Amino acid sequence: MAKFDEKPIVKDPARDGIVPAPSIREHAAAEVKCWTSKAKDLKLIDLPTERVPDWQTKAIEKFGELLARNKALRVYMDICVRCGACTDKCQFFLGTGDPQNFPVARAELLRKVYRRYFTPGGQLFPDLADAADFDEDMLNKWYTYFYQCSECRRCSVFCPYGIDTAEITMAAREIMAHIGVSTKYVTEVVAKVYQHGNNLGIPAPAWKDNCEFLEEEIQNETGLPIRLPVDDEGADVLLVPPSADNFANTDTMIGYAKLFHFLGVRWTTSTYCNEGGNFGLFLDFQNLKKVNKRIIDAARMLGVKTIIWGECGHAWRAGILTPTLNGPMDMFDPPYPYHISQFMVDMLRRGAFDGKLDKTANDDVIVTYHDPC
Repeated sequence: MAKFDEKPIVKDPARDGIVPAPSIREHAAAEVKCWTSKAKDLKLIDLPTERVPDWQTKAIEKFGELLARNKALRVYMDICVRCGACTDKCQFFLGTGDPQNFPVARAELLRKVYRRYFTPGGQLFPDLADAADFDEDMLNKWYTYFYQCSECRRCSVFCPYGIDTAEITMAAREIMAHIGVSTKYVTEVVAKVYQHGNNLGIPAPAWKDNCEFLEEEIQNETGLPIRLPVDDEGADVLLVPPSADNFANTDTMIGYAKLFHFLGVRWTTSTYCNEGGNFGLFLDFQNLKKVNKRIIDAARMLGVKTIIWGECGHAWRAGILTPTLNGPMDMFDPPYPYHISQFMVDMLRRGAFDGKLDKTANDDVIVTYHDPC
């Protein structure tokens, strides 16, 4: 880790407070498209395996359902004043220079269709209302540019109206999924959850084997018999990490184990659902809900008292929606979604670490907290 007196190896333009905007390159990302979904995955997640008949009509009907269900979405369709505060905030624009990747320009692809079919002006005078039909050309633009959005919400931070552009992206993707247009990466991941319980497609025996391997690693490092329990019925805590923590980011998984061991907490993971990440967030509401429900079902099957989400940005964004998606969490303590960072803060406030932390051990390093998702 960098010391205070070290100079950065790579010069960062943001250190001077300015990140220069790229030169405008019209249509630079127009041919950047995701691979389309595979039929075998779509069958598993209950979505059309090909473009449905009368897809334009069905898309507009679905759009109407979303507007009725999500009042915020309807507000976002109407309140943007095109001030441009978001234009240079999107990493996809900064990386491509394509002005269609301005968050406002991308959102306008949905708003044009909204004005055409859901406003009197667009229905009567589409040209004057800057409205557009939902035709093959518009669908192609949706598929191209709404999947050039990571739903990071950086643009929303700078929007004076607080428009959540991620909600607009999610709506467009849900409409497309409903008519049989979706991407391989997202649908493949969701299908793996239904098959194996996690995004990486790790079978239950492999999950258990790797937990045992990490136990050996910790034993060799510390000399302590620190466990990574799996399917431990009656445990106090069900940990729901991103599955990558058990195979790629193993230092994080080891950290969870050391923490719970230190605190004397009986915890476990579940082979039915060992994944906090929820790619339904990038696909549609029904799969967002179904993937989330697996966490609740796993907790009930094991009879745990508490569910703790591991560190993963989009996992937590989906996790905090649990009561909205699948009802009250009154059977758990606390009766609401609980993040590992919240758990740490609670333990600190309760004095669990009093007299046991040496603050001088790390006072020579610069530490920052950054959510990688």
